[in-house]
Amino acid sequence: MGGKMRRIGVLTSGGDAPGMNAAVRAVVRTAVGQGIECIGIRRGWSGLITSDFVQLDGSSVSRIINRGGTILYTARSIEFMEEEGRAKALATCKLLGLDGIVAIGGDGTFRGALAISRQAAKDGMDLKVVGIPATIDNDIGCSHYTIGFDSACNTCIECIDKLRDTMQSHERCSVVEVMGRHAGYLALYVGIAVGATAVLIPERPVDFERDVIENIRRARLAGTTHYMIVVAEGAGKAFYIGQQINEAIGIDPRVTVLGHIQRGGSPTARDRETASRMGYAAVQTLVGDKGNRIISLVDGQIRDLDMEEALAMTKQFQMDRYDILEALTNNGTSHLR
Repeated sequence: MGGKMRRIGVLTSGGDAPGMNAAVRAVVRTAVGQGIECIGIRRGWSGLITSDFVQLDGSSVSRIINRGGTILYTARSIEFMEEEGRAKALATCKLLGLDGIVAIGGDGTFRGALAISRQAAKDGMDLKVVGIPATIDNDIGCSHYTIGFDSACNTCIECIDKLRDTMQSHERCSVVEVMGRHAGYLALYVGIAVGATAVLIPERPVDFERDVIENIRRARLAGTTHYMIVVAEGAGKAFYIGQQINEAIGIDPRVTVLGHIQRGGSPTARDRETASRMGYAAVQTLVGDKGNRIISLVDGQIRDLDMEEALAMTKQFQMDRYDILEALTNNGTSHLR
């Protein structure tokens, strides 16, 4: 097609993250302000297959900037992974007359966006797709920050602070499992913020004696009688970690798996502001007649990057944060947290 954007779709896909609604709001209001119709695709890519959509305008997205979750719902679609499923999705795009799609989610969402864009090009359609990174894991290689991370961190911190109150009262050890199958950003960030005795992450091979047991011993020698172990789910299961601690030094830990509570709650100021900037940039990218882009936050600046190149990028884990954690934990002042 080329030329003026007349109608675009917006969807949220994969795991939900606080701030998704703020991004939807920004996309809709920016589009409407430029005379572009906006269609909300419900339940992610599967909504394109089943024609599950709703027309959105400025009033449709009023009072959602503070809400967690996503008003468009989200889902993971196995059917969309197949060419036949994407053909059905493209048929819906033709029916609705979509010139572009803004897809809000993580790596899987973007790979779906790239796949439908390629299939559209193969079928002679000019469908421009732009992605906005939203995942509490903060594990998108092309962006230094993803929507939802700060909110999830604050939720974890609030829960762990409350756990510490009761652990301290009973002089117990607490093992807390947070999300992060493949990435330890959430666990390490939260571990530093709560002054954890130890943090286990997928990016660092676990030496149980060194990383957990010796840390507990040093904390005890420094006068501490309660201990907080934070573990990313990809580094080991909290229940098993608790068993190992009990077998090694006879302490009976209390295990807490925070689970999906980490995804909920009102987004923080950082997530609302970042989502608003990214949503605005996504529409501007489409208006500029650019497709196959991912909106990214790089060194504090919003940029749009080529989707194929962006998906090939890897994020280098900031292991210096682990060094900071160890310095603050293992210097004999653990009781001062």
